[in-house]
Amino acid sequence: MQEKRDLFTEGEQFLKGRHIVTIFRNNENFYTVLRVRVAETDGTYKEKEAVVTGYFPAVHEHEMYIFHGHFKDHPRFGRQFIARTAQKEMPQTKQGLITYLSGDLFKGIGKKTAETIVETLGEQAISKIISDKSCLKQVPKLPVEKADVLYDTLMKHQGLEQIMVTLNEFGFGPQLSMKIYQMYYEDSLAIIQENPYRLVEDIEGIGFIRADEIGAQIGITGGHPDRLKAAILYALEQKCLQDGHCYVEAEELLRIVKELLDKSANGTAEFDEIAKRLVGLEEEGKVAGENKRVYMPSLYFSEKGLVTNIKRVLDQEQQSFPESEFLLTLGELEDRTGISYAPSQKEAIQTALSSPLMILTGGPGTGKTTVIKGIVELYGELHGLSLDPKKYDKDEPFPIKLCAPTGRAAKRMMESTGLPAVTIHRLLGFTGQEDPEEEGNAIGGRLLIIDEASMVDIWLAHQLFKAIPDDMQVIIVGDEDQLPSVGPGQVLKDLLASQTVPSVRLTDIYRQEEGSSIISLAHSIKDGIVPDTLVSPQKDRSFIRCGTGQIADVIQKVVKNAAGKGFEARDIQVLAPMYKGPAGIDKLNEVLQQVLNPNEDGRRKEIVFGSVKYRIGDKVLQLVNQPEQNVFNGDIGEIVSVFYAKENTEKEDMVIVSYEGNEVTYTRNDLNQITHAFCCSIHKSQGSEFKVVILPVVKSYYRMLRRNLLYTAITRSKQFLILCGEEEAFQIGIARNDDLIRKTALAERLSEEEGAQTSNGPLTEETWMTADPMIGMDGVTPFDFMAV
Repeated sequence: MQEKRDLFTEGEQFLKGRHIVTIFRNNENFYTVLRVRVAETDGTYKEKEAVVTGYFPAVHEHEMYIFHGHFKDHPRFGRQFIARTAQKEMPQTKQGLITYLSGDLFKGIGKKTAETIVETLGEQAISKIISDKSCLKQVPKLPVEKADVLYDTLMKHQGLEQIMVTLNEFGFGPQLSMKIYQMYYEDSLAIIQENPYRLVEDIEGIGFIRADEIGAQIGITGGHPDRLKAAILYALEQKCLQDGHCYVEAEELLRIVKELLDKSANGTAEFDEIAKRLVGLEEEGKVAGENKRVYMPSLYFSEKGLVTNIKRVLDQEQQSFPESEFLLTLGELEDRTGISYAPSQKEAIQTALSSPLMILTGGPGTGKTTVIKGIVELYGELHGLSLDPKKYDKDEPFPIKLCAPTGRAAKRMMESTGLPAVTIHRLLGFTGQEDPEEEGNAIGGRLLIIDEASMVDIWLAHQLFKAIPDDMQVIIVGDEDQLPSVGPGQVLKDLLASQTVPSVRLTDIYRQEEGSSIISLAHSIKDGIVPDTLVSPQKDRSFIRCGTGQIADVIQKVVKNAAGKGFEARDIQVLAPMYKGPAGIDKLNEVLQQVLNPNEDGRRKEIVFGSVKYRIGDKVLQLVNQPEQNVFNGDIGEIVSVFYAKENTEKEDMVIVSYEGNEVTYTRNDLNQITHAFCCSIHKSQGSEFKVVILPVVKSYYRMLRRNLLYTAITRSKQFLILCGEEEAFQIGIARNDDLIRKTALAERLSEEEGAQTSNGPLTEETWMTADPMIGMDGVTPFDFMAV
């Protein structure tokens, strides 16, 4: 029994069984469900057959396998063995090995050749060959052709399993092991054993700490170049992708890397060693340096490329119309629609029509939508264009393009204008899986309006402007006081700060005149003011005092009350800034599902995925872009059907979600693409509006509490806003406005005179050697020598 436990983690079981049938296999991630005839197990399992699930690179029919893992009771399918590893049983004796190697599997290897191989390499012959093909050179009179056949066959039938087992011994779970294998294939172990820090660059989900643990196992410590380069890339990526920066100052980056290494038991390094490796990374093109700033290359080229294309658009010749013609046409539009535009709105429309590129900004209730409609109507009138999309075809596409970062924002735009609107990804023909440098489709048309621009990150903005033709007018619409994009950058804010793009800011609040205290509250928060009426009941909002531990119960009661008044799940949106904890999104979704979509009688079909139950009637949120299905990150839908594996020809569990009538099918393996949306994050709510918004804010959210977060959440509400939590927490959030300023150079680049832009110059060993690299000293650093 001891030999079977060598690959175990403590508390695991093993199951030995012969393959009977493969029930399911996903050829993309190798997730497999199979039935085996049990030969042996150290558990309490007494059945003759067992269902085994796991991530297996290959499974051969009718072969004997040893699985390591544990038994688990599935609520629908009964007892299953969840395998961490799977390895085909190999012969344990010399005679068994000879018989195996001289069998039909290995063409051209007869009994005498097999005997020679085993005599030369011993009982561990197979593992030796898999680990190092060159050991076959030790076998007397073994032709190269036969050695190649032997090795290739072993790798096909045994090598993958050996790789998976070894990766498991390095501490990688089945899914990460499969990612590694799919990246490096048969070179996986050689690459990891030579430089485990490549994993930080190549495999999503593996950070420096994990790679450093492997480095310690194989003797890579201290200031080893591969280790330091990996630490630098990891620290740079974390700062940019987590905090939204486009760059990190060189001095700060070196300090972060030094702190990361100091915490490791694998040894630290001096600043001069780290600085040398940073110089080397720039020479390799893995970082970009400029003015003592260090960029991820994709962010550097996106920032510079966006500047180039914005200036290109601004330099276009623009058709102008006499003011008298504009005013006459505007007056006719006012008479026809019954709308009387305010002076600032007229200014915005006129600026938009006379500029190649223009920004329209303003807070909630200031009439941005009204102005967009006016721009579209007057553009059509002045250019003699029909605004009926049906009058156009593929040979002459509709000349006005409307787009937004999310599907919900695009839908709102379409509803407010009556014209087609799409996501930016769809406009560019992106699937959401592109490399940051990959180009999108060129945009056809004459006028482009981009709504909810505060949500557009530097990568997407670069791709969008690169696709804009020279003769297209562009209007950017957004609220700079909302949360910035999830991805790096703050494009809208930087464009406004540069003062190089014509812009009009709408300040008059029209919805406030209609009696909306929500709009008034939003503008107070934007200005950093805690209004006296924050906790006072208003006709469209209220405040319920409660602590963190009471949030779930309070929201449960509020939602029950709203549902009792006729509001449906789609009308009610709970927003929260954090996922974990008693007042987190995960807990609130669990509570709200029982209120809005209970299943006490068990009649609603549901599928268990991890710790979550998805059932018919649930409100769910899409987490990734799937343009081919016309569903995008942030879209909210409803589960309309659940099919169990035994009920369909695909023999898979399936969930059908309707997104405003667009039905999308998810198999069990796809369910990580959705999550419950009874409560969602404030970031995910951007671009949407809801009849009822319930916003909990407590001091346990402290890390996330900021003015723009509260402002964004409150402006999602159309009719009713229910605040609950601690008044002091709101005050803290409203006061915090500048501690997460993003580091970008977009505004600076746009403001620079033609030809005065800084350039990226390479670092050299010579320039490094002339500098004192010690951080915190008064002397210069290697980055003082970056070319400018």
